[in-house]
Amino acid sequence: MRAPRIKGPPAAILRRWSLGLLAALLLAGGAHCGEGAQGPGAPDASLEGGSSGPDVSPGEGGTQSDGAPDAKPKPSETTIVVHVSISPDPVFIRGDKTPLSWEADAPMTKTGDGEWTYVVPRDLPALEFKPRYRTTWARGPNYAVKKGSRVDVYPHFFTTQGTVTRGPEFQSAHLPRPRRLWTYLPPTYIENEAARFPVLYMHDGANLFSKDTAFGNVEWTVDETLDAGAESGAIREAIVIGVESTADRIDELTPSVDAGRGDGGRADDYLKMVTLEIKPTIDRTLRTLPARESTGVMGSSLGGLVSVYAGAKYAGVFGFVGAMSPSTWWDNRMILGVVARMGPVRPLRFYVDSGDSGASNDGVADTRELARALSGIGYAEGTTLKYVVQPGAIHNETYWAQRLPAALAFLLGPGR
Repeated sequence: MRAPRIKGPPAAILRRWSLGLLAALLLAGGAHCGEGAQGPGAPDASLEGGSSGPDVSPGEGGTQSDGAPDAKPKPSETTIVVHVSISPDPVFIRGDKTPLSWEADAPMTKTGDGEWTYVVPRDLPALEFKPRYRTTWARGPNYAVKKGSRVDVYPHFFTTQGTVTRGPEFQSAHLPRPRRLWTYLPPTYIENEAARFPVLYMHDGANLFSKDTAFGNVEWTVDETLDAGAESGAIREAIVIGVESTADRIDELTPSVDAGRGDGGRADDYLKMVTLEIKPTIDRTLRTLPARESTGVMGSSLGGLVSVYAGAKYAGVFGFVGAMSPSTWWDNRMILGVVARMGPVRPLRFYVDSGDSGASNDGVADTRELARALSGIGYAEGTTLKYVVQPGAIHNETYWAQRLPAALAFLLGPGR
């Protein structure tokens, strides 16, 4: 028997993000955005190279409370630590092996502010478990812990939808036109202030969340996709920052001047805006996991092109890259040479796709070469590279939205 996923009522005690504060901080970041900037094409020196290890969620290695000496885990013990912020009420646990069961609550020991610990008997093998708050199960699938290890979990119990906001205009020091940012905060972010999250930076922000602003009134349904992934556990919860495009989109999203077109070539300025202005502000104002392993970039068409370029040139910032129907054809496939010359610091995962239909066949032949170039420098299909061709798909938002769930599941990984 598996723990049921009981839907609870909206919690009145949930804390809401202050849009006014976010707007003020973003504006402040824009006002001082030129300070400390590197030379052309260089990301923030404090971010380049990133961390060599995984991000550590808050609460790991936490201290023992004075009132619970018996809860302090020993190195060989199997330990479950649940971090919550909804109230001081106790948290309970159920699981699939004795002494836990799915039918009765087992008490957890409070070992810190918002931290509850359960030490599993040493001779118990790996188990599945789920926290409970009052009479409500944690949402999503069961958690798992291996014998002799420690797992820290950050559940949510009531919230089923994330929030989407569109910020005020800000002016970059690197590009002439102002723009807005869209911010998606996942369900656990809203409910559990102990949790921190990876961040995915996406281009063409007006197309991501709302049909009212999307091209052709067709949105990517990013928020619905991530909400569903949080509920099923198929996609790890993440913050999404959607960067709006301007009338200079072609210049901003292309790394070089295309001789046949006579325009393009300001991608480095655009990426300096993202890495030196937007990302530091987001990391200061939101509960992020800022290391490159937990920072991604994603887009389609020219946004796919600039995402691949960002992964190659700004690998110290971006640890995973999504390129949907990328404009690989740009400037005689110049991006293939950029990929071939990628340095030793590289993104951990690349997702690349296209359709194969429509007037351009969605650039399937060019993008196949991009996937081959990534394979040629060591990316392995199914582990560090996922290349997809959707039969019958053409170059538009409808098909990018269809491919988005699998793309995010690969880039962000499962939520459990």
